[in-house]
Amino acid sequence: MPNEILLAILIVSGIGLIIGVVLAIASVVLAVPTNEKIDAITSELPGANCGGCGFSGCEAYAKAIVAGEAEVNLCPVGGKEVAVKLGGIMGVEAGEVEQKVAVVRCMGSKDNTERRFYYQGSHNCTSATNLVGNLSSCVYGCMGLGDCMKVCPYGAIEVCNGVARIISENCRGCGMCANACPKGLIALVPVKEQALVRCQNFHKGAMTRKDCNVGCIGCMKCVKVCEEGAVEVQNFHALVDPKKCTACGKCVVACPRGCITPFII
Repeated sequence: MPNEILLAILIVSGIGLIIGVVLAIASVVLAVPTNEKIDAITSELPGANCGGCGFSGCEAYAKAIVAGEAEVNLCPVGGKEVAVKLGGIMGVEAGEVEQKVAVVRCMGSKDNTERRFYYQGSHNCTSATNLVGNLSSCVYGCMGLGDCMKVCPYGAIEVCNGVARIISENCRGCGMCANACPKGLIALVPVKEQALVRCQNFHKGAMTRKDCNVGCIGCMKCVKVCEEGAVEVQNFHALVDPKKCTACGKCVVACPRGCITPFII
């Protein structure tokens, strides 16, 4: 009996040894060679995997750069500093990096809108939107349940009085919050002095007045005072083109609803 047990142990050990050798050889033969430039670029990227560059993650972006399919200045989190490093690796100029920051295009707080009901479901904006549409009188407004806050890796978002708010000094412009918002209320804008329309209500003026105390009613007053042609009204609400806006403040003063605000970093 002891000899049979010993034999079984030897057989199992031998099989294990053979399998180990085969796997070791296979790992060498089938190994995929790595690209040193991809590794070097990936190591310089912030590792946020936020998708702000337009790719699925930092490694995917690094592969696209090496393949000549992407510029080195697309990482919003790394900014100019990272772009210069990537340019050095690739032997190209970094180019200009447009720094952006997130803004919430809604001011429909509990003071400015009416709560439709007391919600006891999943504390999740997407789920609540699919279930009830909205918690406030404005169907286009912020749900205030913090999906954007939960995905932000930089602590740049907080929910105050029922509406998400961006802490600009913490924001890196990665865009994860914009992707998480089921209402499309968060946008990335260039870091510059400009006017911002803090409303995404697409109802006609009369209905918007009922929805929210500060909702845009598409009255055109902002369009009329803008000398740069930076403001237009589409689908009953105003839009400001940051490329044309000179931050003169005339539209801010003209807005009877107070939903156009100055944005200064």
